[in-house]
Amino acid sequence: MDIPPLAEVRRRTEKKRDAWWTVLLVDPVATPLVRWTAKWTRVTPNQITWAALVLGLGAAACFAQGGWLWLIVGAVVYHCSFILDCMDGKLARLTGNGSEFGAWLDYVFDRIRVLVCAVALMGGQYHQTGNVAYIWLALAVVFLDMLRYIDALQIYKVRQGMRTKLQQAAAEVAEVTQAPAPRVAAAARITAEAKDEAVEAGEEESAADQRAEEPAAPTLGVVTQQSFVRRFTRYNRIRDLLISHRIRTHLVSGIEFQMAVFIIGPLAGAIMGVTIGAGVLLVLFELAIIYKLMLSTRDFENAMDSYRRTAAAATAAAAAEEPVTASVPVTG
Repeated sequence: MDIPPLAEVRRRTEKKRDAWWTVLLVDPVATPLVRWTAKWTRVTPNQITWAALVLGLGAAACFAQGGWLWLIVGAVVYHCSFILDCMDGKLARLTGNGSEFGAWLDYVFDRIRVLVCAVALMGGQYHQTGNVAYIWLALAVVFLDMLRYIDALQIYKVRQGMRTKLQQAAAEVAEVTQAPAPRVAAAARITAEAKDEAVEAGEEESAADQRAEEPAAPTLGVVTQQSFVRRFTRYNRIRDLLISHRIRTHLVSGIEFQMAVFIIGPLAGAIMGVTIGAGVLLVLFELAIIYKLMLSTRDFENAMDSYRRTAAAATAAAAAEEPVTASVPVTG
């Protein structure tokens, strides 16, 4: 197949929103490598996924040695493993050779890599120091990694569920009022938030991209972030600034947490301190996301109540043979 220029490869393969570590430190290397791989080799995305796992296990072997030189080598190898981990999805999007099994394989191998590296890194430090705190730290790393991805997947499902219910309610109101429901810009924002959660949760990237690019269904109101924005007035400005550089607002996610534990900590010679600090930041950002979700569910309930009132008024007016128009204010 004809491989397009690098600029076009970037457009096709790089996510519109991604972790800052990936945007700044991985994509500049991974995207040119993906183009070269597609042009000059017959390597498949699944083969790259396997190679990423092998390098991850190699990093774990280095971490297990415990010495400072081995820690540095392990950190470098882990970063190389992560670059390959990002390349498989890019190659799949560029060549069209992705598969559902490949997405599953990528997700499972990521979790295996984190588990093995956490045990090896903290186990090596326990062997070197005899400090039992490293054993507890290994358990904390594995727990926080799993918690983040499980939470992201569930939040994504809740957001998509609310969006679907609002679309259905809007269609019902439009039917009984005989009035077209206007599109609203906020629907795109909700889809973008849902996509971020999907990607963070390990959803198949191409499927997430397709869902995010679906046109917003006609609605009279949508789940918005208005309650959150009213409390944090600079949120949209900061969010827009980050997104203009393809960086999502979730600045400490599972990716940044892993990089702190397995790269920054070993390189800085401060594994325990960096891991604890990264864990605290991860939990804080998770709490912020949960808080945003709570406010969104309140907005969702208010929007659904508005739909019900409008539908009830329309039904009553129709029974009295009186025309009625939708009176729900557009949000967003």
